[in-house]
Amino acid sequence: MMGMTKDMKKEDPQKKQPIYLYLVIFFVVILLNAYIFPAISEKSIKEVDYGTFLKMVDDENVDEVIMNQNFIEFTSTSENDELKYKTGVIDDPGLVDRLHKANVKFTKTIPKENSPILTFILSWIVPIIIFLFIGQLLMRRIGTGGTGNALTFGKSNARVYVEAEVGKSFDDVAGQDEAKEALLEIVKFLHSPQNFKEIGAKMPKGVLLVGPPGTGKTLIAKALAGESKVPFFSISGSEFVEMFVGTGAARVRDLFKQAEEKAPCIVFIDELDAIGKRRGIGGIQGGNDEREQTLNQLLSEMDGFDADKGILILAATNRPEVLDKALLRPGRFDRRIPVELPDLTARKAILKVHVRDVKLAEDVDLHEIAKMLPGASGADLANIVNEGALRAVKFGRKAVTQEDLEESIEVVIAGYPRKNKVLQKNDKWTVAYHEVGHALVAAKQSHSAPVHKITIVPRTSGSLGYTLQVEETDQVLMSKEQMLNKITTLMGGRAAEELVFNRITSGAANDIEQATKIARTMVTRYGMSDNFGMMALETVKNPYLGEDTTLLVAPDTASKIDEEVQMTIKTCYDKALEMIKDNEGKLHEIAEYLFEEETITGKKFMEKLND
Repeated sequence: MMGMTKDMKKEDPQKKQPIYLYLVIFFVVILLNAYIFPAISEKSIKEVDYGTFLKMVDDENVDEVIMNQNFIEFTSTSENDELKYKTGVIDDPGLVDRLHKANVKFTKTIPKENSPILTFILSWIVPIIIFLFIGQLLMRRIGTGGTGNALTFGKSNARVYVEAEVGKSFDDVAGQDEAKEALLEIVKFLHSPQNFKEIGAKMPKGVLLVGPPGTGKTLIAKALAGESKVPFFSISGSEFVEMFVGTGAARVRDLFKQAEEKAPCIVFIDELDAIGKRRGIGGIQGGNDEREQTLNQLLSEMDGFDADKGILILAATNRPEVLDKALLRPGRFDRRIPVELPDLTARKAILKVHVRDVKLAEDVDLHEIAKMLPGASGADLANIVNEGALRAVKFGRKAVTQEDLEESIEVVIAGYPRKNKVLQKNDKWTVAYHEVGHALVAAKQSHSAPVHKITIVPRTSGSLGYTLQVEETDQVLMSKEQMLNKITTLMGGRAAEELVFNRITSGAANDIEQATKIARTMVTRYGMSDNFGMMALETVKNPYLGEDTTLLVAPDTASKIDEEVQMTIKTCYDKALEMIKDNEGKLHEIAEYLFEEETITGKKFMEKLND
């Protein structure tokens, strides 16, 4: 069975009947009968007035006359005249005598009476058949018909791949060793199911990949299919739900039916939360909406098939907290595999994968690049490598340099440099002192990340400058002192402005926002407040899609939290201002250098600070 599936080609889609061709031919024939053929026949008939007709009769130029109900058709006696003539009907009692005198043959057509049955068929049956035909065609177009019944539903939209088309293996997945190790058991079962059956072990029915966006959940699913060498069904959760009630449930049934026919195989449902939300959330009254019907059908199908057949249901989501508990119980999605953001070692491994087909210069140090990107996902790293390659081409280089990759990081973080953005002299001085204030305070604190670069070149993100700090190692845990030092560093820019210019500007808006978020987190979630202690005051709604939180306290307590946050930020600001005052000379010296050069490396900054 395994050898056969390896050499399979992609499943050809079911051949469709030439319905469109029949429809086009049907309308073409109607148009030909209605317009083209009558027009062609009418080209040989010449219409004349009634007086001309009488004159031709009197001159004995008429050979034969046919009187219809609405017109008179006649032919000429001349052998050279092949035209037929037509004129209107006028109440003329003497016409018959004229025709007799001119020896003209004439007759009158009798209108045929249509059969009642034929009239009924043409008036009712044929239009109904035409409308049903068109209706069924439209239903097929929207995926809710196709077997002759307008109330039946279409097939699943799952795309079927085999090993050669997936083209991925675990070698293409770097930085997720734990996830790959957990999935290797699945590969072994698909290859050698008898080893598991002998000991009585069963393969998990479902595996759920959970993690932030861009960490490679879909890539891991494709790699699993490539390693297993079995057919791979891929479909998004949103493709199950349509505007027609029952469509999603029908597609779930059809998907599992196809999977049983192709077993052993892997069925991958991306964005499972689109159909797997807890029942009762966002539904209509009674909770019986289309999405919930789809979920109920999915639950039923997962209970109804035997995992020993070799069918694995693989799903991915970045919103596990909204999934229905019935979907996560043992016997359905038995195994939950986290796919987290990569650490420093994993980021370096991911970068090596993405630079396989990229020509790198000898000066490229992927370890340094990985250090500059804490919290970056696999997708972010791929984007940065591509941006670096594009920059190398832009400047006419044959290989990507370290400068290209570092600049691509800055592009992702702060945007492209704004060449047409020219700061006024006073604003440029303010930005220079602001950024040097950040760097100086960071350098004077033992628990702060080293300064890597300072720049006052405006960026497309809206920033007028920034100070880039790079940690030596990834910070898994942060102490209270480290978080306070970070807030103090953020306050350094505003403190430098106030000391030098005796005024404050709007340039510290982002610093204030970040400092407030850190201080509030310290109080409400990390238990770093003497007034509240180890008390959870808020909860995170979704750990993978941002830091949106919900307070769990009364209004009076919320006011006390605000006071605590305000006091924390003020203490850090006073500390930053004191550091700036103690090093005011270096502040002026480095700010003047930055004003002229616009960019300083971290190494140059430390040399000037320690002179």
